[in-house]
Order: sequence, then structure tokens, then C-alpha cells
Amino acid sequence: MHKNNITIVVLLGFQGLHNFKIVLFLMLLIIYGLMLLVNVTIISLVSLSKNLHSPMYFFITQVSICDILLSTYIVPNMFFIILNDGGTISLQNCIAQFLMFADAEATECILLAVMSYDRYLAICRPFHYSTIMSPTFCLKLIIFTWLLSFVMTISEAIATSNLTFCGNNVIDHFFCDFAPLLGLACSNAIIVHSQTFLFCIVVLICPFLTIAVSYIYIVYTIVRIPSITRRKKAFSTCSSHLTVVCLFYGALISVYVAPTEGHSITTNKVLALLYTVMTPLLNPVIYSLRNQDFKEAFRKWRNQFNQNN
Repeated sequence: MHKNNITIVVLLGFQGLHNFKIVLFLMLLIIYGLMLLVNVTIISLVSLSKNLHSPMYFFITQVSICDILLSTYIVPNMFFIILNDGGTISLQNCIAQFLMFADAEATECILLAVMSYDRYLAICRPFHYSTIMSPTFCLKLIIFTWLLSFVMTISEAIATSNLTFCGNNVIDHFFCDFAPLLGLACSNAIIVHSQTFLFCIVVLICPFLTIAVSYIYIVYTIVRIPSITRRKKAFSTCSSHLTVVCLFYGALISVYVAPTEGHSITTNKVLALLYTVMTPLLNPVIYSLRNQDFKEAFRKWRNQFNQNN
């Protein structure tokens, strides 16, 4: 049995904010509140509107659930850290926070790949779409997505828990991200790094390749459509998803893949805020902003609400 000298982890958060911390707190509180409102609205509209009962919108609700979980695992504790110029968390809770955060991220990665396959079928194989994308198959895809991401992240968390943590217990961040957490370990982390490599292949690289291949076929199919109107309509059905993919993977690459030697700690924290706070807010906005089905469903819901009151 290994023995940890560290039982409490100190999260520094955003040092040196002084009077600006109230402004930052209120700004992030507003963004977090809007994120909850918009994502819950998306989930409610899809659940209550019959014209939104299709695989694409069902998958969008799952992305909204992921976004809510992703922010909620991080942001409430971040509020406390901002107001108190830092905070503490037990080592076990620190690892648990990383587990839940990674699980939400992994699930969203796989969901985006599932949605790209859905768009591929809708555009490239429209006559087989209804047969393949049956409600039962969609449900199985979602269950598989959540289970796969959970199994991968729980194995990662178990391997991390088996490390010995000693010495410095300070993390200069506002949550327990992977690299800062691993920086507290003083034992050999080769098993964790090996599992992380496998984790990235399964929940990051494979979904990304699925998305890339799907859109190669989608673009090839769209450019062969003779009618310009039909071509624009086909592209509009997947443009929102493609925008979300670029935003999501762009944030991940900027934080975890791109070289960080030239980045200051503050820059890394700002980038982390992008995918923990801003992206979960922007995703549902992007999906609903140019979507006529969402606008029509919201209009009907608003009219019904006004009539009842």
C-alpha cells in the first residue's frame, strides 16, 4: 500500500485580482446562469415539441446535458475560489473532480462523432436514414457513448489514485486538471501515461477521425448536388454541428495539444475558462440560432405560455 503525504490540495485560482474579483465573479455567474438557461431550454423544447422528435435533436439534448455537467463540475467551486483568493480540496475530491470533468469531455467527444455519422446518413444515404437511425438504435448509441466514456475515465482515475502524492500540494489553477494533478505525484506515472495515451485514442482521436471521414463524404455528396438550393439546404443541416466541432476541438487542442511553453499560467487559465464556461454556453446558441425548427418550437411554446397566463 502506498502512503500519501498529501491529503489536502490547495487551488490558487486567480491570484492578484484584488477589487476585480467581484467583477469576474459576477461576469462568470451571469455566463453560467445563461448557460444553464439556454441548455435547459434546448432540452425542454426537444422534449415537448413533436417536430423536434428526431435523432439529430435527441443527440443535441445529450450535448446540452454534457455541457451542463461539464460546467457544474467546475464552476460553483471556482466561484468560491475567486471570492476567497484560493481554496482547498481533499486529494480524493480533487481526483473525483478530474474524473467527472474528463467523463463529460469524453462523452461530448464521442457524441460529436455520433452526430457526424447521423449527418452522414441524412445527406449521403437519405433513403436508408429512417431505417438505420431508429429510436432503438439511437438509444443504444447514447447508452454506449455514456458507458464507454465512463469506463475509460474511471480506469484513468483508478490509475491516478494508485500514485503516491507527496511534497508540494499547491495547484496554480482553479480546478483539478490532469497535468497539474499529476504534477503532485512523486511515484512513477508510466501506467497513468499509458492509459492516458489509450484514453486519447479511444475518446479523442477515433471520434475526430470519424468526424473527418464523415465530412469528407458529406462534402463530396453535397458538391455533386446539381441544384444550388438543395446544396445550400444540405450544407445548412450540418453547418451548426461543424461549427461546434471546430469550437470544441479548437479549445481542446489549444489547451492540451498545442505547445504550452510560451503560454503564461494566466493564459492557460483563460483558455481553460473557454472550454469550461464559454463553450457550453455557445454550443446551444450555435445549434438554435439558425435553426428554423428550434425557432418555431420556441415561438409555439411562448404563445402557449402567454395564453395560459
